[in-house]
Amino acid sequence: MFFSIIIPLYNRPQEIKELLETLTLQTYKQFEVLVIEDGSVDDAGEIVKSFADKLDIKYFVKPNEGQGFTRNFGFERAKGDYFVIFDSDCLIPEDYLQIVNDSLAKNYLDAYGGPDDSHHSFTPIQKAISYAMTSPFTTGGTRGSKKAIGQFHPRSFNMGISRQVWEKAGGFIITRLGEDIEYSIRIHSLGFKIGLISDAKVYHKRRTNFLKFYKQLHFFGRARINVYKFFPKGLKLVHFFPAAFTLFLFFTLISNLLLWPIAQICNFTLAVYILLIFFHALGKNKSAKIAFLSIIAAFTLLIAYGLGFMQDFGKRIILKIS
Repeated sequence: MFFSIIIPLYNRPQEIKELLETLTLQTYKQFEVLVIEDGSVDDAGEIVKSFADKLDIKYFVKPNEGQGFTRNFGFERAKGDYFVIFDSDCLIPEDYLQIVNDSLAKNYLDAYGGPDDSHHSFTPIQKAISYAMTSPFTTGGTRGSKKAIGQFHPRSFNMGISRQVWEKAGGFIITRLGEDIEYSIRIHSLGFKIGLISDAKVYHKRRTNFLKFYKQLHFFGRARINVYKFFPKGLKLVHFFPAAFTLFLFFTLISNLLLWPIAQICNFTLAVYILLIFFHALGKNKSAKIAFLSIIAAFTLLIAYGLGFMQDFGKRIILKIS
């Protein structure tokens, strides 16, 4: 099988260099790489050119439209039987394409997704953020997991679709704010077979500090409501958990000021939750520092997502302001 790897890029030249370096090490060689510069000011043209003798690589520059439509630009120019999408802040294990090719040969999928993990080279904050995004105490541990609730929805940091999916479903119809979730649900609705390839993991750097992480997760919370506008049945009870947690924190703060007997129950519940995160993260990362940072990352995730979710839930669903 011949793969077309499609990578949208926006002002991240160093990241694309690190990603392309990992692609030169792939044990499976039947692939091309399309890097699409989405209106960047700090472009990666010279960096991409430096890989011309190592990879079958093509570089495009286009006006800024967002990652969804930029991937469509790549789909239209790809030669592969199968299109693979990565975010530019990923590192790809050397056996990734071999694992995908072998898996599709045994159990063909029209579209697939894979999990993400933390790389040993990541900073403690990046490792803590990676923990928060995959922890059973925050996201339920269902991202890139066989334990996912309901239909499995591939995410665009690690996702593949067949040419047949592209030809029938087309590409992304929204360019950001939950575009990959909408696309996954639409592929499902057309009867295509979608599944998880659990061994096809990538190392996802995500954000380098908590402020950037907060902004990203606030955006994700809003994105869930954006997807609801296309697929109302896709909004599940689990998606309300970060908002409920955020409201619980606010109630705990108020109760400590005004309702001390109730505050004791809230404080105890919160303390147990914090300890669960700390010791679970400690077991996974073998580092007290990362475990402590994981508490901050988990709270950042839940509050940011919860506030973004409530913001657009109130605006777009209750008030019906588009």
